[in-house]
Amino acid sequence: MQRIRDTATDHDINIALGFSERDGNSVYIAQALISSTGEIEMKRRKMKPTHMEQTIFGDASGSCLADVVALPESGTKVGGLSCREHIQPLLKYFTFSQGEQVHVAAWPPLDTFIQDSPGFFSMSAEGCLCLSQAYAIEAQAFVLHCVAVITNAGIELMKTTGSPIMGTPTKGSSAVVGPDGRILSASDTRGEELIIADLDMSQIIKTKTFADASGHYSRPDMLWLGADPTTKSVVRILK
Repeated sequence: MQRIRDTATDHDINIALGFSERDGNSVYIAQALISSTGEIEMKRRKMKPTHMEQTIFGDASGSCLADVVALPESGTKVGGLSCREHIQPLLKYFTFSQGEQVHVAAWPPLDTFIQDSPGFFSMSAEGCLCLSQAYAIEAQAFVLHCVAVITNAGIELMKTTGSPIMGTPTKGSSAVVGPDGRILSASDTRGEELIIADLDMSQIIKTKTFADASGHYSRPDMLWLGADPTTKSVVRILK
């Protein structure tokens, strides 16, 4: 982590990082936002590991709900969620209600959907992009749709050759999504590459004037969301 923080400082960039976090003898699916000063501005864990992930990774605490922070240089509010958290309506609403302007959607390697295959469209590269686009429309925020790339070297390292999941190399399917859901920049080539887009923040205001789901287009007198953003430790001393 320190090497990545040093890289942010050396190159004057902000870094959004998805990683496996070890805490004691447990591991968690995590995300961090590192500013150009090298400071970790935000660190969160995935609320609920999905399906087979639950055999390895633990759940997050309520403190990870507060995952939107303002970058010190620009004041831009950046947040993030991981993978299937993008089908959790309450979690999504809580996240973008924090004034999120740029959302980092972290995804694992994804395969292209094959028509009439037994696999779920919702778990394909196309299906997950739909979820990121829906988030952009709901939040009226830019979405950095970040999809991991798996290579033959990675497959050999994980010993997953021939497996239906992470058993074959995948092409890149990352994209930058505008606050109205349109694709601003994308990739469909194999291997790693840069995806570059200029974000016009005035477009957020433009889309929110039409419908602001956590502002003027909400009805908290009838529908509201309750949350408990505290950490529940396994040992609590009662006084």
